Amino acid sequence: MKNIRVVVHGILGKMGQEVLNAVTHAEGMNVVGGADYYTTVDSIALPDNCGEIPIRQNIHEILVDADVAVDFTNAEGATSVIDATTRNGVNAVIGSTGLSQESIDNANKLSTKHGTGIIIAPNFAMGAVLMSYLVEKASRFFEYADLTEVHHEGKIDAPSGTALAIAQSAANGRQGSFTAPTPDEELVKGTRGGVHQGVVIHSGRMPGRVAHHEMVFGALGQTLTIRHDSINRESFMPGVLMAIKASTQQKGLVLGLDKIMGL
Repeated sequence: MKNIRVVVHGILGKMGQEVLNAVTHAEGMNVVGGADYYTTVDSIALPDNCGEIPIRQNIHEILVDADVAVDFTNAEGATSVIDATTRNGVNAVIGSTGLSQESIDNANKLSTKHGTGIIIAPNFAMGAVLMSYLVEKASRFFEYADLTEVHHEGKIDAPSGTALAIAQSAANGRQGSFTAPTPDEELVKGTRGGVHQGVVIHSGRMPGRVAHHEMVFGALGQTLTIRHDSINRESFMPGVLMAIKASTQQKGLVLGLDKIMGL
């Protein structure tokens, strides 16, 4: 069986570099090109100096020899990748967050029309996906839910896509909204955080963090805490590699890594 040929969009970013390294050292796949809006060169070296690959500013220019494109940029970049890959018969793995429902619906329509596979996931760390699964199972036993997420200072959206997915899992499991107490007096505006389906969400951004999510359920006389931490960006790579393989084996849109993990 031939290797899966991968193009990385956002290849010069931190996640793009992790994907480049992971795919280069993975069995059964190899990186054949990259795209990055900020590139000033036409090629970059592969890890361990085992060759070079072409790099372009526009994803459209680098898809000729690709089977799968992996995107870790932003919502706008992901939308351009979805459009370019489907029209060129290339599968896509999307790790960018902040996609609108309209963009997701369009991805579904384009993948169906052109017969390609698209996997969109808010988080590729398997532990974080398992956290959402456990949260959904536990939520029906509790009336109160408080979720804290902390990421590196460069993350532009808040709350994180993973936090919203966890909160939604909690609401799905409870089959309704949680109770979110409103303070009589809020001495510092915004201290209580935002609310999604009754789940109170707090967001933090600081150096030294990659991704932290902690759900605390409360009931009479007890609490339950479910927590996941990504210590470094390597934690996302097994999920990314799994998604790359899965995108070549099924057509249409898949939302969430849980679908290909069998949860």
